[in-house]
Amino acid sequence: MARVVVLGAGISGHTAVLHLRRSLGKNHEIVMVTPNSKWNWIPSNIWVGVGKMSAEQVTFPLAPIYKRKGIEFHQALGTSIHPEGDKDHVKGFVTIKYTSPEKAGQEAQLEYDYLINATGPKLNFAATEGLGPDGHTVSVCTAGHAIEAAEKFQEVIAKLKAGQKQRLVIGVGHGTCTCEGAAFEYTFNVEHELVQVGVRDLAEVIYLTNEYELGDFGVGGMSFAQRGFQTNSKLWTESLFLERGVKAILQSHVSKVEAGVIHYEQLDGVKRTLDFDFAMLLPPFRGADIKAFNKAGEEITSELFAPSGFMKVDANYTPKPYEEWKAEDWPTTYQVPAFPNIFAVGIAFAPPHQISKPLTSATGTLIAPSPPRTGMPSGVMGKTAALTIIDQIKRGVNGKVHGASMANMGAACVASAGAGFTNGSAAAMTMYPVVPDYEKYPGVGRSSKDTFGEIGLAGHWIKYMLHIMFIYKAKARPFWFLIPE
Repeated sequence: MARVVVLGAGISGHTAVLHLRRSLGKNHEIVMVTPNSKWNWIPSNIWVGVGKMSAEQVTFPLAPIYKRKGIEFHQALGTSIHPEGDKDHVKGFVTIKYTSPEKAGQEAQLEYDYLINATGPKLNFAATEGLGPDGHTVSVCTAGHAIEAAEKFQEVIAKLKAGQKQRLVIGVGHGTCTCEGAAFEYTFNVEHELVQVGVRDLAEVIYLTNEYELGDFGVGGMSFAQRGFQTNSKLWTESLFLERGVKAILQSHVSKVEAGVIHYEQLDGVKRTLDFDFAMLLPPFRGADIKAFNKAGEEITSELFAPSGFMKVDANYTPKPYEEWKAEDWPTTYQVPAFPNIFAVGIAFAPPHQISKPLTSATGTLIAPSPPRTGMPSGVMGKTAALTIIDQIKRGVNGKVHGASMANMGAACVASAGAGFTNGSAAAMTMYPVVPDYEKYPGVGRSSKDTFGEIGLAGHWIKYMLHIMFIYKAKARPFWFLIPE
């Protein structure tokens, strides 16, 4: 009998436990540890944030799903990993702290034969003074945050209807943030709703980002063919901003937020301020701050985790100049080299470097989008780790080690630009590979025939269908496994 423990029930971790349970017999134990009682389809939080969906439409309770599938469920935080065990444990184990109301604060130790770290990000609002729901800005990172954002947005609409001009600033709240795509989506959903309620003329909408140019999205931009012509995501995105009348402030690091005032620095080193009436700025991410200890009880956190708190896997972490970065630096199996029965997937693994070129301001401030590791790639990684574990449990040393490098992985993204079955729109994009390979694809880094984008009403229908399909899949409904990651 084998025991597999998964930390984190986001897209990666939840995908992993479902595949593990489906493929392994009941004589093997599948265990989920996650601090939240509900699963959240995060891509639809942007619709919650403008009042087009409720929190109930993007979340559901996890316990009934896991009970039905025979998955052991602990609503708890993973606090430490002991890969060698200790004097009381022959096997590796994790220490957890319960967050469920009936056990809140209690600790337990769970042994494992295989461990998947899918803890996702810690929302690091503290990196920027005054950032976040406890500060002066809103967020759409969680369903709860998005509900609060929608309420604040409705207050803005009420003021606009009363004839008061309002400035809405949407984007990222630190120079090293990721998820620029989500900030882009929320920007254009807000702008769309302002048009729908007839108050757009009184509203100034500003997109504030750490991207060097529009269309970067943390992946260095894209070149693709559109209607027989070669174009790129910069021109494509700029045209949308121009069409919708949305202003953009690029190459920015937000250093502080006060009530109604954003302090930021740009690449030229000049520090500026921006007044606002409403601001949704995404935070930077860091790892879940899990510690690690060897058999003697000595801390080995720095051996398993990068300073960012993300887990080091089978990547090349050798520091080197941007010009020497290679697609092959990126991990393939997501195994921890010293402990191959430990995996880190989704946002939990430490990327070897950025995808976009990192830049430093004239004063030395790093302004560099972090690599996105969400959505489709996260699901693929979770399934890949699960397949490796399944094969090794079933076949022992002959079990296949599966791989899914982001340098050999394509991704599809549908970025909403406004909800509505007759007047909505979305930008549908695909790219291959996610991490550009300039040796294989000189100049552009990606396959031109596999990288493209379109925007229009059909994109909105696709995004809504994906919302329905992936919640169906996450609920493990009949034939859920036929829906691809």
